[in-house]
Amino acid sequence: MTAPHSPADWTNPLRNPHDTRLPRIAGASGMVIFGVTGDLSRRKLLPAVYDLANRGLLPAGFTLVGFGRREWSKQDFEDHVRAAVLDGARTPWDDNVWERLSAGMHFVTGTFDDDASFDRLADTLAEMDRTRGTGGNWAFYLSVPPGSFADVCAQLDRSGLAAGSDGSWRRVIVEKPFGHDLASARELNRTINSVFPEESVFRIDHYLGKETVQNILALRFANQLFEPFWDARYIDHVQITMAEDIGLGGRAGYYDGIGAARDVIQNHLIQLAALVAMEEPVAFDPAQLRAEKIKVLRAAAPVEPFDETTARGQYGPGWQGSEKVPGLREEEGFDPESTTETFAALTVEIGSRRWAGVPFYLRTGKRLGRRVTEIALVFKMPPHQPFRDEQTAALGPNAVVIRVQPDEGVLMRFGSKVPGSSMEVRDVNMDFSYSENFTSDSPEAYERLILDVLLGEASLFPTNTEVELSWKILDPVLEYWAAHGRPDTYPAGTWGPASAERMLARHGRTWRRP
Repeated sequence: MTAPHSPADWTNPLRNPHDTRLPRIAGASGMVIFGVTGDLSRRKLLPAVYDLANRGLLPAGFTLVGFGRREWSKQDFEDHVRAAVLDGARTPWDDNVWERLSAGMHFVTGTFDDDASFDRLADTLAEMDRTRGTGGNWAFYLSVPPGSFADVCAQLDRSGLAAGSDGSWRRVIVEKPFGHDLASARELNRTINSVFPEESVFRIDHYLGKETVQNILALRFANQLFEPFWDARYIDHVQITMAEDIGLGGRAGYYDGIGAARDVIQNHLIQLAALVAMEEPVAFDPAQLRAEKIKVLRAAAPVEPFDETTARGQYGPGWQGSEKVPGLREEEGFDPESTTETFAALTVEIGSRRWAGVPFYLRTGKRLGRRVTEIALVFKMPPHQPFRDEQTAALGPNAVVIRVQPDEGVLMRFGSKVPGSSMEVRDVNMDFSYSENFTSDSPEAYERLILDVLLGEASLFPTNTEVELSWKILDPVLEYWAAHGRPDTYPAGTWGPASAERMLARHGRTWRRP
């Protein structure tokens, strides 16, 4: 009797596409990138497409079409993509891979308000369907400002590009920000959904494409070890941190008026909180995962009074390591009178049986002590200890820390006896590292997310409902801040303003120092 999966089967992903141990390969398809000459496309999207091709995860006829105002030939576009790949790809250069991929590259010159430009695009895609075997399956990546979404969607609708035929699909990929408040998010969703049905809309949150974020679900639901204490009976509070050690640099003009809360908390951190807090889904599929996240978001609310439960700040001059760096108001292009925050923290509670009374502290900032993203579940202290106070003076609360970046992994902190003749208990760490336990590199987030779009796998993409519920959580805090003066100032290279420390100190807690 032949074994159901021989080693030969494992090395040939075409043998059994239903075996989830094997790589997932996209079917006949192509992608159009609007804003292909921009920074995101150059740094992330184009290298990710090459890496997918190099890993053998794109179909042989995959076609990449760029759309922009530049008067580029096919060769000009190929040169642009090649430079981006050489600069940013994670996999080695391969002439054969490049030859196959570049054969399917095309560029359409045009503007979003020009009907003729989109008619030319429609003709180009129709020609690719005939000559490249893309099957009428196209993903449209809107790597453009949200103000252009309506124009692009309207043109895709007018030109007939938004609707597939004969079983083919059309999908739209939307980059954040998804609005700047609840009202604008609803209007944005109405605009997009008037052209594309919700199941064809893929809103990119690149944090959800990171391997460690996905490992939250594996950690919780593939192990019996963690789930029994993953609730308010044992957990004192949860800290979710995304810290950056860089300043605004050349993004001052873009960042002013947006700020840390809108840029990071509304999407990345609230999504991470939902994954930590959600109940076990009935099945590991998009509909069930989204249903459980939505339950969490409906039950979540910011904690008042906001003068005690939130903090915001702007970085001032300071030291980033050994380098002296300027403050925000000295950054070129930033209005020194602006009240836009570069540090934001708030307290959220989830009104459910599992999490009632457990605060979720969310914080993000620029020019902080180091670059790190982590989720820390901090446990309550034991109700009784048989040790004398001096024996446990160096013992803190237990913690499970999920490191999203860098040094991806999971850390567990618990108490252990110090070797010696006396009884002394102090904290020790048990540390799991991805890099030390797995030989293969984790795919870059955009690789995973672009492949998921081509496969129609929507698990990692927030729905319009999730986006709107996230704004409902954040909007009251933003309104309060807008009515209460300037943010505090914190020195660059520190961990934020004093008000952030007071948030936790009122309840005898402290922020982790990652």
